[in-house]
Amino acid sequence: MVTQYSVAVLPGDGIGPEVTAEAERVLRAAGQRFDVSFTMSHFPIGAAGVASAGDPLPEETRAAVRRANAVLLGAVGAPGLEHAPRHLKPETGLLALRALLGVYANLRPVTVLAPLVDRSPLKPDRLEGVDVLIVRELTGGLYYGEPRGRDAAGSRAVNTLVYTVPEIERVARVAFDAARRRRRLVTSVDKANVLEVSQLWRETVTAVGCEYPDVRLEHLYVDYAAMRLVSDPAAFDVLLTENMFGDILSDEAAVLVGSLGLLPSASLGAGAGLFEPIHGSAPDIAGKGVANPIGAIAS
Repeated sequence: MVTQYSVAVLPGDGIGPEVTAEAERVLRAAGQRFDVSFTMSHFPIGAAGVASAGDPLPEETRAAVRRANAVLLGAVGAPGLEHAPRHLKPETGLLALRALLGVYANLRPVTVLAPLVDRSPLKPDRLEGVDVLIVRELTGGLYYGEPRGRDAAGSRAVNTLVYTVPEIERVARVAFDAARRRRRLVTSVDKANVLEVSQLWRETVTAVGCEYPDVRLEHLYVDYAAMRLVSDPAAFDVLLTENMFGDILSDEAAVLVGSLGLLPSASLGAGAGLFEPIHGSAPDIAGKGVANPIGAIAS
């Protein structure tokens, strides 16, 4: 009996349509091999949504992702919209999509493959044994906190960093559960020497860690973690952190494999998952047929 799944494909902007097209080809081939049927339908997001419906996450897209078993995303972002009102920015569509799906844990595996060692700027001996899973909290922190904005004169701006214990607990459990299936080490990254939110983060992660006596927990400040990620990347197993720190560190981790285009990601919650490469829309190479689709395929 063939198992059937519906996938909402959101190609997005720039190279997004190119890389998702290749991912769809692989998905169909995998379905034929394992008796799985994928129904894939396309919907706009980002600048494509603004162009077609005046909204970076149009209502038709919202309705489609609510019905889907999974969402495959390309990339968002386009030249000329950097200074658009916030509600028209392509990135606003991505943030709204994550909130709509309720995906709170972003998983980004970083593995250095032997044939690609020469693509990394790091020495080969530092890359030996690198297998890191970055678990990033995805729907809290500075990217979602309120109040936010700029004053009428444009001379003052504010963003709000907020986390609650339940938000931290649920993503921490994702990290610890993953570590149990790997090398049983969780490295939690924060800035607890300065930020009260990070102090809450550290306390909560420590408490969750008590539920996993078979998993070792260590805490690092984000600045030291950033340095160690390139000086001794093999020391990490599961790296757990908050939204903005995870955004930055996962892009830094792309240096290990030599290209953002090679890294996949999965954003998970209680419902449909969101699967996307971690690279951007790369408008400078869009339409040239040179975009690397491996990140999208691996997602």
